[in-house]
Amino acid sequence: MLVNLKEVLSAAQKGGYGVGLFNTTDTDMLQAVIDAAEELNSPVIVGTAEILLPYGELKLIAPAVVAAAKRAKVPVVVHYDHGLTFGRCMEALQLGFTSVMFDGSVKKYDENIAETREVVKIAHAFGATVEGEIGHVGQAASGDDRAEDMYTTVDEALAYYDATGVDALAVSFGTAHGVYKSKPKLNLARLGEIHKAVNVPLVLHGGSGLSEEDFKNSIKNGVAKVNIFTDMELAGVRAMQEGIAAGLDYLEIRNRKVGAICETVKEKIRIFGSVNKA
Repeated sequence: MLVNLKEVLSAAQKGGYGVGLFNTTDTDMLQAVIDAAEELNSPVIVGTAEILLPYGELKLIAPAVVAAAKRAKVPVVVHYDHGLTFGRCMEALQLGFTSVMFDGSVKKYDENIAETREVVKIAHAFGATVEGEIGHVGQAASGDDRAEDMYTTVDEALAYYDATGVDALAVSFGTAHGVYKSKPKLNLARLGEIHKAVNVPLVLHGGSGLSEEDFKNSIKNGVAKVNIFTDMELAGVRAMQEGIAAGLDYLEIRNRKVGAICETVKEKIRIFGSVNKA
């Protein structure tokens, strides 16, 4: 069942659980995510990110992702993550994505606002939703107290939301993309303050590697969407290495990889609390 972010995140906010975004670069990862969501009767968000396009071009992966979402027995959002360029976000919408994240966080503030507002206007005309970003999301997890200078403030979040009208908001409170080099220092108090001030679902980027407690506390403080990729990638690599060591052939290794990624996705779905929320 193909849906947009509003259709799953509003329920998540009310129900106090999170919905996972599991990025995919090919149909193996896609199958793993859909299988996990259907087995656990959970809504799910699936898609790809602009930084991942060299490993799975948008025109190649989009038809498979959209078709899988339409066939699924559970609500599936097809989301374009970290869209860095206006053109690529428009391409994703034209290819049938029901949600895009426009990441203008590296631009000047006024440019970020103006471009995000334009993406929101066009996406809403498509019936799609938009996630925006304010702050240095996914870059402030060094454990150094100075990293807190990069965290999103309440005033920043409120002003950005009021100016753009995004449907979900990624904020910085101590997570990071990729593999953590040190224990993340999450500012849950700041996250909770933003949640109380801004009436929009919040998004956690850099979810791979966080503890179960970190996830649950973040969801309690307003996170409704949790992004996962690296943990899926690592599970797939381990499964392939084990398959090669066991002397399995290509197709057997492929199925082992899909199964391992599926188990990782199911583990996250259980932690996020979205089992039987479809």
